[in-house]
Amino acid sequence: MRALVRPVGPSMLTVREVAEELAVCRATVYALLERGELERVWVGRSIRIPAASLEALLARGRR
Repeated sequence: MRALVRPVGPSMLTVREVAEELAVCRATVYALLERGELERVWVGRSIRIPAASLEALLARGRR
């Protein structure tokens, strides 16, 4: 039986973590969320951004 491997790093990020990763302010991250450029998931009253959504945004920017 194979053991499950956890991904390195978190699968969900806070707005602050995304802002730090992109070197922008939190307002810019909220604007990206409003435009649908980043996916959001509500956890209670908090927003979380899937790491895959951030990776996709970065990949689109590299084209």
